[in-house]
Amino acid sequence: MKKRLRTLAGAALIALLTQPALASWPDDKPIEIVVGFAAGGGTDLLARKLAPFVQKRLGGKSQFIVVNKPGAAGEIANAYLARAQPDGYTIGIVNVPGFLFLPMTKKAQYAPEDMRLLARIVDDPTVLVTRADSPLSSLPATVAALRAKPGSVSVGHNGTGTNGDLALQLLTDATKAEANFIPFKGTSAQKTDLMGGHLDVAAISAGEVPELHGGKTAPLKVLVQFSAKRSAALPNVPTAQESGIPVVMSSERGFAAPKGVPDAIVQKLEAAIAEAVRDPEFVAGAAGDAPVLAYLPGAQWNESLNQNRKALRALADKMPK
Repeated sequence: MKKRLRTLAGAALIALLTQPALASWPDDKPIEIVVGFAAGGGTDLLARKLAPFVQKRLGGKSQFIVVNKPGAAGEIANAYLARAQPDGYTIGIVNVPGFLFLPMTKKAQYAPEDMRLLARIVDDPTVLVTRADSPLSSLPATVAALRAKPGSVSVGHNGTGTNGDLALQLLTDATKAEANFIPFKGTSAQKTDLMGGHLDVAAISAGEVPELHGGKTAPLKVLVQFSAKRSAALPNVPTAQESGIPVVMSSERGFAAPKGVPDAIVQKLEAAIAEAVRDPEFVAGAAGDAPVLAYLPGAQWNESLNQNRKALRALADKMPK
């Protein structure tokens, strides 16, 4: 009986402490959107473009600010989000596969279970891009160059466990062709080095580079997309599977919150995000993201990731310990 009374008292105390937050949220201070990559990259741009539309749906005095915490392939930002107060004033954008993969391969500073998924926004194919004037013309040509001279092509990615890194690991395993892999803190830095001639190829997500959708004058060309079938974003770009190389790797980006955020706040955030993603003005201004928008509510997104978890676990188990 005493134990039951203590449990009821604890629940009452939690409810009492939560009520003021629910009553004032989101009007009494800004809501942070934590981004694990540098400003100018796809994740950062998605956050900054969508935030005003979500803010509008929440109404009142709601205000969002984007906080960049780049490094460690998103681990720094994920750890910050996991440790934040579950009061609705800190949310973040998480990037799959890295969000799931990193804790499978190391003692990470967070666990995916520390967060609650709110909504998937995009499902974006991983691509290899190079300069328009590069002699590399296709994935088979790149593989042939590497087999002839291992390490002769430098290929960038956004850090260990990101979709680019994992796609490259799978590609190396499938072709036995060894490139010179170079980690970056974000796509913006990759693009800078690529256009400056300091990097041969970048492994990125298609939606992160609006130049890929810029027509005949685009300064970049896409060598391959690592998707099960040709994406609507890049209908003229062959998949790796079309070249007989069975590599599939996409990048999913969406919102998450610390575990324990009150359901009432989560429901408001989910509803506001769902409406914002469908706003014609947002879609029109989403540039590279528009072709790869693939909204899912948080619970459905979490369920859809079950297959990803199995595939990533198999890849993690192959890595040297």
